[in-house]
Amino acid sequence: MKILTILGARPQFIKAGSVSREISKHNKIEEIIVHTGQHYDTNMSDIFFDEMKIPKPNYFLGIGGKFHGAMTGQMIEKIEEVAIKEKPDWIMVYGDTNSTLAGAIVSSKLHIKLAHIEAGLRSFNMRMPEEVNRILTDRVSDILFCPTDTAIQNLKNEGYKNLDCKIVKSGDVMQDGAIFYKNLATKPKIDIKDDFILCTIHRAENTDDETRIRNIFEALEKIAKEKQVILPLHPRTKKSLENLKLNIENLTIIEPIGYLEMVWLIDNCSFVMTDSGGLQKEAYFFEKQCITLRDETEWVELVICGANTLVGADKEKILEAYKNNSEFNIQNSKLDLYGGGKASENIINELKVYN
Repeated sequence: MKILTILGARPQFIKAGSVSREISKHNKIEEIIVHTGQHYDTNMSDIFFDEMKIPKPNYFLGIGGKFHGAMTGQMIEKIEEVAIKEKPDWIMVYGDTNSTLAGAIVSSKLHIKLAHIEAGLRSFNMRMPEEVNRILTDRVSDILFCPTDTAIQNLKNEGYKNLDCKIVKSGDVMQDGAIFYKNLATKPKIDIKDDFILCTIHRAENTDDETRIRNIFEALEKIAKEKQVILPLHPRTKKSLENLKLNIENLTIIEPIGYLEMVWLIDNCSFVMTDSGGLQKEAYFFEKQCITLRDETEWVELVICGANTLVGADKEKILEAYKNNSEFNIQNSKLDLYGGGKASENIINELKVYN
């Protein structure tokens, strides 16, 4: 069996690494990895793949830094060329990036079976490009690997039981990765106090809205007077802060860091504040509360079990959540919401049976 894996963003490589390690246990499965270059940066180098124990891509397409249409179109063209050459049994895609959608379109046009990992997620916010990508990808997939019961229910609600596809609760490959990388984590070379909050902000809905980003950072500044707030600064966020000349003197602003250092920060912080989808779950994996700076989340089960508090960009809600969470220990971190680290094994076993 030959699998053509399409990846474009660093988080996808981290997730795919767990599946690749599982594939390596099966000598009858060959994986060909395509890196589209969608989120390419200098950290996506040989050192990155070596440190993360991730197989190096077989193909690097170098497509990035373009508007959605141009980027996705060029990816479709180049992925199609690779697929025709390699003749895979499966095309495998992760999550909801433009790379994901491009791989899905190639799969459907060439009639190659498509496996979508992290299927069934919904924010119900169609203004998010990711929401459009994941919905379209789900619709043409042959097998949908859902990380949670909520994701499965979303697909049922949309009528997927009546379509020619298989829905599987695989668990979440991010949990597999969290377990693996915890032992490899390294402490960043910065001044870190014993008690600190880890914060990340990067979504355009926050960084491109002056009112939202101002509210968020005014709340963070107030919090940082009481407790250290470490914030690896995304380039988009940095640009917005410079344009608005917001006060950030109390925050511990650092340059973007590697994943192993980020894992250390998650594991050692008191709790997390973020607008990232992935970091919400990683906080849970490491038994940390999360305050989510968004109006909605795909990971509703974390809100339901009390591990996640949605506050949007409301300054008072952020401060209230900080006050409550600073005195709160996560109660339900032992719930088996995401597969307990067996997602990659479940995925490969299902593909072997389906094939």
